[in-house]
Amino acid sequence: MNQLELIPTTNPTPEPVVEQPRPGSRADRMRKPLAKDALKQLAEDNGVCVRPLALRRTDTATGQTEVVEVPCGATMAAKCKPCAERGRRLRIQQIREGWHLADEPAVRPDSPGEDALALVRVRAHLEFEREALHYQPMTPDERAAQIADVDTAIGELDEALAETSLRGHLTPKERDERPRRKRSTRRRQDSPDLPRLPVDPRTVGRAYAAKTGKTHRPSMLVTLTLGSHGPVHAHLRRGAYVAPCECGKRHGPYDDVLGTPVDPASYDYRRAALDAIHFARVLDRWWQNVRRAAGWNVQYAGAVELQRRLAPHAHFAVRGTLPRRLLKQIAAATYHQVWWPRFDELAYPVDKPPVWDVDRQAYVDPRTREPLPTWGEALDALEEPDSRPAYVARLGRIDARGIEQGTKDADRSIRYVTKYVTKDLTDQAKPRTDPQKAHFDRLHAELSVLPCTPTCANWLLYGVQPDGVKPGLTPGRCTGKVHQRSTLGFTGRRVLVSRQWSGKTLADHRADNRSWVRAILAGGMADTEANDQAADDTDGPNRYRFELARPEDPDVPPLEHRLLRSISARIRWRADLDTARLRTAANTAPLSPAA
Repeated sequence: MNQLELIPTTNPTPEPVVEQPRPGSRADRMRKPLAKDALKQLAEDNGVCVRPLALRRTDTATGQTEVVEVPCGATMAAKCKPCAERGRRLRIQQIREGWHLADEPAVRPDSPGEDALALVRVRAHLEFEREALHYQPMTPDERAAQIADVDTAIGELDEALAETSLRGHLTPKERDERPRRKRSTRRRQDSPDLPRLPVDPRTVGRAYAAKTGKTHRPSMLVTLTLGSHGPVHAHLRRGAYVAPCECGKRHGPYDDVLGTPVDPASYDYRRAALDAIHFARVLDRWWQNVRRAAGWNVQYAGAVELQRRLAPHAHFAVRGTLPRRLLKQIAAATYHQVWWPRFDELAYPVDKPPVWDVDRQAYVDPRTREPLPTWGEALDALEEPDSRPAYVARLGRIDARGIEQGTKDADRSIRYVTKYVTKDLTDQAKPRTDPQKAHFDRLHAELSVLPCTPTCANWLLYGVQPDGVKPGLTPGRCTGKVHQRSTLGFTGRRVLVSRQWSGKTLADHRADNRSWVRAILAGGMADTEANDQAADDTDGPNRYRFELARPEDPDVPPLEHRLLRSISARIRWRADLDTARLRTAANTAPLSPAA
């Protein structure tokens, strides 16, 4: 036996032979692709909305009517992938333009005109007269009649103010004369104090000058997470080394138990559910504390995602830099107090909740027939000096790193922040294995019986009538966003952008993109858009009236025909745009020495 025979050989495993179905059989027909799937895939590949809306546009000047199509504008890829990707690219553009700004993006409002000031002056006199009616001697009926007349005049004046150039509302829309409940603003004794500085209106971070004379204006990428609710199985990788988990084992990146509790019996599902419900309010308090402690108007843009343990966390691109020690101090001192009635233990089971009494117009105990305390009565009990909040939500760990402008880390961080904005909150943490599904179901079961708002029907399970009580409430089946499986407790906005981030909205970025395309084409399309805009400015914004066209209307073609035409138009448009870009690049290129 020679040495070559001793060397082990690795023969490739033969691929399994797939038995082809008989031509013409049902199995052979079922394997063929569907025509509608091919149309949808082609539309998605070319960025065409797969479910456009047909609108009927009527010209009020000429009476001409035509059917126009607009994209659905969906933000979730499960509904319309092209529209969701288009929105994601706009978010990327918005974050990139506002992250490392050197100049202030804020636009100072103009001074109001004399016509607006005259209306506000009359509005002030009406408010004074309305309040004076409460002190004049008259019968209650006369006072109510005169107040109604003044309110009518105030309503007419508010309509006149709405037609002026003033932005916003002068007063709240509804007059609430109920006494406001005041809470103490004193910080909790178990939270560290924070430095409180006067907030400077600037939004641009500090610039640093290097020895070479180059100016650096770094920014940050900040990740905020909630505290631990119990040890969970995790894949802890530090370079090439995989650290052992809390259970003592080393898990792979696709282990079946990743994200699930090590001990489900001791895992605090109630606190995990409550932290998810109030996470959005904790983020608001966090940014308020950051601006007060930093002393300037810090701007941010980010998104909220779910961790593998099904707890929400947020990634933010922050303009400017702050010391990490200060950020950790702010995170430790950030909290949100929930001043609700106590809901520690269930007073009634889900299958035997309080019932509605028609005569009393209230929910009563099913055994004693005594009415439950109202929402106002339950809040009155919190006015005692020794009362405590029902729950206190806090932040957990914070991770911050500096990002330089124009580097690969900046582009990678923007993609990292926006990678899941086109999916539902639970899509990236979707359970795949039985332990993960059990963890998901257990957390959702806890969320189904917790109150989400003062009007939630689940307050009946804790012996309190919700605010604005009405018949037909079913505890355990509240339709609020908190209790849905697609959100898993989080109720706030997925994408969070501060007002002075880039000084533009998504509509402004879309207009900039259209202007860029018209500048590149520099042909009939640009002239047509300019003429249309000039006609709209001349005739006024109310020249056209839009209404949703019905699919059964004779002038509305089927969806498949409209998609085919849109795909063809998009392909031709892309070809024209590429040709125009090449022509523009050739015209602006410098001449070679040979020329």
